[in-house]
Amino acid sequence: MSDTVPVDTAPVHDAEIERLVEPSRQSPAVRVFNTVVRSREMSILIVLLLVIAAATVKTPSFLFSANSWRDLLLTPAILLVLAAGQAVVIITRNVDLSVGSVLGLTAYLTGRLFLDFPGLPIVAVVAAGVVAGGLLGLVNGLLVALGRVPALVITLGTLYIYRGIVLTWAGSDRINAGDMPRDFLRLGTRSVLSIPVLFIVAAVVVGVVGYYLYAHRGGREMYAIGSDPEAAELYGLNVRRRVLAAFVLSGALAGLAGVMFAARYGTVSSGAGTGIELEAVAAVVIGGVAIFGGSGTVWGAAIGAVLLVTIDRALPILGIPDFWQRAVVGALIIGAIVLDRVLSARQARKLIEARDES
Repeated sequence: MSDTVPVDTAPVHDAEIERLVEPSRQSPAVRVFNTVVRSREMSILIVLLLVIAAATVKTPSFLFSANSWRDLLLTPAILLVLAAGQAVVIITRNVDLSVGSVLGLTAYLTGRLFLDFPGLPIVAVVAAGVVAGGLLGLVNGLLVALGRVPALVITLGTLYIYRGIVLTWAGSDRINAGDMPRDFLRLGTRSVLSIPVLFIVAAVVVGVVGYYLYAHRGGREMYAIGSDPEAAELYGLNVRRRVLAAFVLSGALAGLAGVMFAARYGTVSSGAGTGIELEAVAAVVIGGVAIFGGSGTVWGAAIGAVLLVTIDRALPILGIPDFWQRAVVGALIIGAIVLDRVLSARQARKLIEARDES
C-alpha cells in the first residue's frame, strides 16, 4: 500500500493564492506598494489631486503656466517645514502652539542680523535662526517634559510671550527688502529645474524627519510614547528626553521657517507668522496624524499642508464664497479626527477579538 498522502490538485484562483501568501514571503516592493495604497496618506493625496484637477478644468492656467506651477510649489513651502516639526510633537501626544510666534521672532532676527552686521555670511544667519528657534523650543520642552505641565497650556503661554518679545523688539518698525542681501532674497525666488529652492529645502526637511521617524529607534520610541506614555515609561523608554527632543526639533524647524519667510517675502514686521500655528496643526491633523498621538506620518502632514494651501487658491477659482472656503477646511479637520477615532475603535475591537480567539 502506498504511503503517499493524497494531494488536492484542484486549481486555485489567483486571488485566493494572493490571499494565502504570507506577508513575510512577499517581496519588499509588494509590501511597500500595499502599504502605500492602503494608507490614509493616499486618500489625502487623491483629494489634493481632485482639487487641482477641478481648478485646472475651470481655469487651465491654474496648473498649466510657469508662474502657477511655481506658486503651487512655493506657497506651501513654509507651512511644510512647520508641519514636519508639528507632526513630531503631536505624534508624542503633545502640541506646539508657539511655532507661529517662533517664526515671527526668527524672521525678524534674520533681518536684524543682516541690518546690524553687514557682510555676515548667509549660512551663519540661517544657522542663527535655526539655533534661536531650537532654544525657544527647548524652553517649551523643559516646561512640558520636566515640569509635567500640559503642552497645550505651556505653548499657548509661550505663544503670547514670544509674540510679545517680537512686538517689543520690533515695535512699529519693519525690515525691508533693501536691508537684506540680494543673494539671500534670491533664495525666495530662485528655482532649480523649475522647482523653487524653498520647496526643495522643505522637501528635504520632510524627507529627513520622515525617515528618522520611520527607520530609527528614536523615531519609533516617539510613536510608542504617543500611543501610551505610561506604558512606554514602564517599558524603560526615556519619555522626557524624547518629548524634549520633539519640542526642540519643532522650534528649530520653526526657526528655519522664519528664515524662509524673510527670504520669501523680503519684508518682516512684528506680525509675521500670526495665526500660522493653527494652519500647521490643521495640516498635521488633515494629513492623518492622530491628534491623540501614536500614529500618522510626516509624509501625510506634508500632503495636508499642500492641500490646505491649494484649497485656499483653488476654491475662489471655483466660485466658492469665503464662508464655504473656511467651512471646507473645518470639515476636513473634523472628518480627519472622526476618521481617526473610528479607525482606532475598529483596531481595538479587532485586538480584543483576536485575544478572545486565542
